Amino acid sequence: MAEGSQSAPEAGNDMGNDDAIGGNVSKYIVLPTGYCGQPKKGHLIFDACFESGNLGRVDQVSEFEYDLFIRPDTCNPRFRVWFNFTVENVKESQRVIFNIVNFSKTKSLYRDGMAPMVKSTSRPKWQRLPPKNVYYYRCPDHRKNYVMSFAFCFDREEDIYQFAYCYPYTYTRFQHYLDSLQKRNMDYFFREQLGQSVQQRKLDLLTITSPDNLREGAEQKVVFITGRVHPGETPSSFVCQGIIDFLVSQHPIACVLREYLVFKIAPMLNPDGVYLGNYRCSLMRNGSRGRPFFPSSSARMLRTSPIPAHPLTGTL
Repeated sequence: MAEGSQSAPEAGNDMGNDDAIGGNVSKYIVLPTGYCGQPKKGHLIFDACFESGNLGRVDQVSEFEYDLFIRPDTCNPRFRVWFNFTVENVKESQRVIFNIVNFSKTKSLYRDGMAPMVKSTSRPKWQRLPPKNVYYYRCPDHRKNYVMSFAFCFDREEDIYQFAYCYPYTYTRFQHYLDSLQKRNMDYFFREQLGQSVQQRKLDLLTITSPDNLREGAEQKVVFITGRVHPGETPSSFVCQGIIDFLVSQHPIACVLREYLVFKIAPMLNPDGVYLGNYRCSLMRNGSRGRPFFPSSSARMLRTSPIPAHPLTGTL
């Protein structure tokens, strides 16, 4: 375990730069200045070395306050928004203030009442922090970056707490979900692989329709849906899963939709970015719509795949 003992930053210094952030913290113990010996309860341990994790650096400002730095997107320091990390070795009733100090966005829903998510090992359901405990503001002490500060009180010493920008939805969770659908052997659900990402993760394409619509010569309108172009937009995965669950159900409307439409769904177009804990970019720095997040062979396959006429397209 790496140990850290860091002094409070001086106002107006350059502690807000991201040059020193090369990866996620891994079981990083923050010790008080001048402390020697084994860590005690209340010496917080931060970790983000897990799937979709993101926390690049921790500075202790005081006994109760910590500056936290988002790790920038892979190969693209412009984007610093998504965070997802754990805290352990807490004391019961320990109160802290966490400042996420290097946001790259000037506009954020945190300014309009949104709050970070939290869960713990004994309470695995995600909850939002009370908005009254969350503040989003521009801070002159951090190169005028936007800062999101929130107050929190740890209440169970044995718990590991996890904080996130929004509800996480990981690549692994998505694969388990698709595997469970495949095992149901539905004749109107088809899963194929468009290709693989740079890091060899699956790029899935789902087709949901009546088998009659896939026969040679059949013509039906196509609804094409994509999700997770930007990996930090996790709500799109929940929406996509809800759409899929409805379309494969026996609801009368779903049955009619399958009879008259062909649904093509690419639910996770940027699996590397999702896995790495990026907000907007892939492994190859791309972060804009219309640019592929996968090798050129997969992109060519997507461009040349036959799709019936009259497509209705949508991006989640």
